[in-house]
Amino acid sequence: MFKLVAPYQPTGDQPAAIKELVVGINKKIKHQVLLGATGTGKTFTMANVIVQVQKPTLILVHNKTLAMQLYGELKTFFPENRVEYFVSYFDFYQPEAYLPKTDTYIDKNSKQNQEIEMLRLSALNGLSTSKDVIVVASVAAIYGEQEPAEYKNNFFELRKGQAINRKDLLLKLIKNGYVRNDTTLDPGSFSVKGDLIKLAPSWNDQYYLRISLFGDEIEEIARIDTLGANVLERFPFVTIFPAQNYITSKNRVDKAIVKISEELKVTLAQLKADNMLVEAQRLEQRTNHDLEALTEFGICSGIENYSRHIEGRLAGTSPFTLIDFFPDDFLTIIDESHMTIPQIRGMYNTDRSRKETLVKYGFRLPSAMDNRPLNFNEFSNKLKQIIYTSATPADYELELIKDEPAPFNVPIQQVIRPTGLLDPTIEVKPPANQIDDIITQIKARIKNNERVFITTLTIRMAEELTNFLQEKKIKVAYIHNELKTLERTKVLLDLRKGVFDAIVGINLLREGLDVPEVSLICILDADKSGFLRNTKSLIQTIGRAARNVNGHVILYGDFVTDAMTQAMNETKRRREIQIAYNKKHNITPITVKKPLSEIVSTRELDNDLKLLNASKGKAKITAKTKIIADLHVEMLQAAKDLEFEKAAALRDLILNIESDK
Repeated sequence: MFKLVAPYQPTGDQPAAIKELVVGINKKIKHQVLLGATGTGKTFTMANVIVQVQKPTLILVHNKTLAMQLYGELKTFFPENRVEYFVSYFDFYQPEAYLPKTDTYIDKNSKQNQEIEMLRLSALNGLSTSKDVIVVASVAAIYGEQEPAEYKNNFFELRKGQAINRKDLLLKLIKNGYVRNDTTLDPGSFSVKGDLIKLAPSWNDQYYLRISLFGDEIEEIARIDTLGANVLERFPFVTIFPAQNYITSKNRVDKAIVKISEELKVTLAQLKADNMLVEAQRLEQRTNHDLEALTEFGICSGIENYSRHIEGRLAGTSPFTLIDFFPDDFLTIIDESHMTIPQIRGMYNTDRSRKETLVKYGFRLPSAMDNRPLNFNEFSNKLKQIIYTSATPADYELELIKDEPAPFNVPIQQVIRPTGLLDPTIEVKPPANQIDDIITQIKARIKNNERVFITTLTIRMAEELTNFLQEKKIKVAYIHNELKTLERTKVLLDLRKGVFDAIVGINLLREGLDVPEVSLICILDADKSGFLRNTKSLIQTIGRAARNVNGHVILYGDFVTDAMTQAMNETKRRREIQIAYNKKHNITPITVKKPLSEIVSTRELDNDLKLLNASKGKAKITAKTKIIADLHVEMLQAAKDLEFEKAAALRDLILNIESDK
C-alpha cells in the first residue's frame, strides 16, 4: 500500500482539487486537467491523489532537472514505497547520422552515466516485482526497452541451502549480463575466490552480495557494505535481477540472425534494381560484419537497430517501452503538460527523418526504423488515465477534457497558495524612457533587499541592456543559453545573496527559476507577437513574481495585445480568488523563505580549479583526477541526502572538467 508521510495536511483549494481528481479516477475518467498556479503545491496534491487511489503511477516531465526535484520530493512523501527515477542515461549522445549534401557519416558517440543507469534498472526491477511504485520519468519513457516478459524471464532466485553447481551459477550470472572482475567490484560485476562469490548488483553501488558455497550447496547469502565491508543483513533467499536493461537468449539471437539475413537479401536486390550499387555494397559489408559478431559473440555494435528481429516484432509495430512495464491499471501524471506534450510529440518525427536517410543510403536495413520512440498516437493509446498539470494548460489538453462528462469537462482549479501569496499586480507602460524607468525600479527594490528579473526578445538587446546597466553601477548579470547548468545555478545563487540586484534574460521560462527575493519582473516588447509573448508564456513569466509578497510585473509596450489582455485577466481572476480566501481565513501573505544553499562554489574548489588551469602534462592529469574523484564522492553523498539539485550541478561540473583538454 502507498503510505504518505508529511508534516502537514492539504490546505487552500488542495482538498477540493484532490477530491475531484480522485472521484474522476474512480469513475474511470480518462483525461483530467489540474490548473495549478505556480507555488500552490501541485506535487503534494499528486502525492495525496496517489495515496487515495492506490495505483502505480508514472509521472512524466519535460527535463531532467524537474524530474530530479520531483523525485526528491516524492521520496520524502513515500519513504516506505518505491519511488524511482527514469531519464536518459547519456551525459552525452551523438546519434548515428548521414549528411548526403557533404557525404559525411557520423558514427554514434555517447557517454553513459552509471548512476542514472543504476536508477533506471531499479525502476524496471521495481515495476517487475511491486505495485507500490511511482516512476518519475522524462521523455526517455517513450524510447525502446526490453520486452517486459523477456526481462522477467531472466530473474532467478537463490536460497540458503539450495543445491547448485558453482559453474552453473557463474554461467547464470554471465547470461544475465554480469561480468567477472576479480580486481575491481564495479556495479554489474562479480568476483570468485574458491567457494566465495561476490556479486555487485547493477542497480546499487552501496552494497554487494556475498554468496558462500559449501560444495554444491549455498551456505549463506549476505548483503555487505561496500565501504566498510560489514555484514548489513543475511537473507534466506534473494532475487537476482539482470545486470543490463537489455538481455536476451541465444535462441532469440539465432532466430534474429536468420531474419536479418533474409531482410538483407531482399534489400540488396531492391538497391541493385534501383542501380544504387555503392549503397548496396556498403549495406552488405556493414550488415555482414554485424551478423558475424552476432553469430560469434551474441552481440554487436548498434544491436538496438536489430531489436525488431530480436524481439520477433512485425514491421511497423511499436517498440516496448517503460510504459509496458506498468500493470494494466496505472495512473499517468503529465507535469507541466504545456511543455511535456509537445516534446513527446516531436520525438518520433525527428528520429524517423534521421533513420530514413541512413536506410536510403545503405547504412542500415529498413528494420532499423523500428528501433524508435513511440509516435504520439501509440503513446496516447498506451495510457489508461491521465492527469495533466500546468499553470497554463495547452489547447490539446483542454480539447481532450471537453468530451468528458461534467464536471470533468473543465480544468480543476488549484490557485490558492499555502503561504497566502497572491499573483502579482500588473501594469502596462509605454516603451519611451523604459530604461530609465527600469533603473528607478531596480533602485527602489534594492532599498527593500529585493531583486529584479528583466526579459527581452533578442540577444543583442539583452547584452546591450546588461552593459548599459553595469555602466550605471547596477549589479546585473545576463543569463543566456550558452551558460552551463553550474554557471546558471551560481548566477541565481549570487542573485539571492545580493551579489547581483537584477538578471537580464531572453527566455526566463526555461531556466527553472525559483527566487523568492524577486519582487519585480520587467517584460520588454510585451506587445510583440511570438512564442515568448503569447498568453501562456506571459502568464508563466508573470508567475515568476508570485513568490514574493510585493510581487509586481511591468509590461512595456506601445499598445495592449490580446495576449496581454488575456494574461492580465487570468492573473486578476486568480488574484481575486486568493484575496477572498485570505480574507475569509484571516491569512496574511508572507514571502517564501527558501534557505540559501551553496552548491559547489567553495574556496577550496576555486583554488583547485586555478591549480588545474595552471598545470600541464602529468601534473594536470593528476590534479584533474583528484578533483574529479573528490567531486564524485560529494555528488554521491548529495544524491544520498536527497539534495538532487546539488548532485546535478556537481555532475555537470565533473563533465565540464573531464571535457577540458
